[in-house]
Amino acid sequence: QVQLVESGGGLVQAGGSLRLSCAASGTILSVKAMRWYRQAPGKERELVAEITSGGLTNYVDSVKGRFTISRDNTKNTVYLQMNSLKPEDTAVYYCNANLELKFGAVHRYWGQGTQVTVSS
Repeated sequence: QVQLVESGGGLVQAGGSLRLSCAASGTILSVKAMRWYRQAPGKERELVAEITSGGLTNYVDSVKGRFTISRDNTKNTVYLQMNSLKPEDTAVYYCNANLELKFGAVHRYWGQGTQVTVSS
């Protein structure tokens, strides 16, 4: 069974740091782009950061300079290093990835979400 499993969320004070991890498991031919989304209460889900299979990255303006997305292709894992956290970063963070299960068959998968809470 193919799945994305996240870890690393928690409670942290403003100014602190957290590192999220998301590992793709199952029978996977290749992992294409990987992304982190977040959804705060009462708000729409937003794309926070993405990284291509080649390592190109993109960030939403509100996290530029504070968050870093990276990946380990040998482990099919994507990370989100979050520094200088602010209360407005509080949300459920979701991992998302385009997974090639068979040649030419790419599907989008979501993780279960991990809560990040930043106290002021």
